[in-house]
Amino acid sequence: MGMLHKILQWVGDETHLLHLLQEFPTIALFGIIAICILSLAKGADWMIDGVVDLARRTGLPRIVIGATIISLGTTMPEAFVSVMAAWMGNPGLALGNGVGSIIADTGLIFGLTCMMTVIPMNRFILNRTGWVQVGSATLLVGIALAVLIWMEGEPVLSRWVGVLFLLLLGGYLYMTYTWAKQGAEKDMHKEKNDSTGSMGLGMCWLMVVGGLLIIVTSARILVPAASEIAQRIGVPDDVVAATMVAFGTSLPELMTAIAAVRKGHPEIMVGNIVGADVLNCLFVIGAAAAAKPLVVPPNFYLFHFPAMLLILYLFRFFIFTNKDGRFRRWQGGWLFGVYVLYLILQYAFNMGDKL
Repeated sequence: MGMLHKILQWVGDETHLLHLLQEFPTIALFGIIAICILSLAKGADWMIDGVVDLARRTGLPRIVIGATIISLGTTMPEAFVSVMAAWMGNPGLALGNGVGSIIADTGLIFGLTCMMTVIPMNRFILNRTGWVQVGSATLLVGIALAVLIWMEGEPVLSRWVGVLFLLLLGGYLYMTYTWAKQGAEKDMHKEKNDSTGSMGLGMCWLMVVGGLLIIVTSARILVPAASEIAQRIGVPDDVVAATMVAFGTSLPELMTAIAAVRKGHPEIMVGNIVGADVLNCLFVIGAAAAAKPLVVPPNFYLFHFPAMLLILYLFRFFIFTNKDGRFRRWQGGWLFGVYVLYLILQYAFNMGDKL
């Protein structure tokens, strides 16, 4: 039990890892970062290979596996950190972890990937999961506005909100599987008959789960190591917080996206981004609110919630207008541009608060 407690403490509280990394010389930290980057790339490769073969063996489209299994794996650390943050009395971190990851996943990761290549989409599944994506975020903002208007004192997302979101999460996972069975017979037939280089089912799961663990663990070590180097060379704390933290929360999704596109399976990336957005809202924020009621800071109403809805509804608009089932590069440019503007304004507001 003592060892388990230490592991959970290490995962939930980054200060323990930071204290450990502070003991290393700078050259050793660069070595740690290099190892983490190589591990991230290898873990992503293993996971994508496992997903492709899992799709062949189960008949499920790759976009569905990306939207469920992969998204659950990449958002699990964020959910754990948000629950720990809520318990430790930091609701801004718990809520910001979910909202900020939605913005980064859609604007940074999908936007950049879409700018690099034309991305195909499964309209039947993406039309439906896309509505869940924007619907869950709209529900979150709607409830937050309702408690702001009707609740006396500070607006709070109560435990019943967290329980509701977790129940909706179960419904989302079930409906995604149902939609896959109803609307993707052609894709499923193609997956089943493409048995080139297929491996055993057990090995598929081992590669998926093992790849996820490598990605999450490497990202967990890389970001604090990079932050420590940045502080040693004189980078301001505000810049570190606005870049390293945002980058770190989306690093698993980013590596998954790069590996999926590089291996010719961009539909896994699309499914992962949409699924991660839904899970960041229903799972990450839901689990945190169920653990302890979350106070909604004022800047979320003025800045973070509008930015999240803008980028999600823009993504939804692109899904609706792409009648030929392809995302265009310029659409990725728009999403990435909104994300860059969000970062600039966030940094400007933070600096303004300190003047």
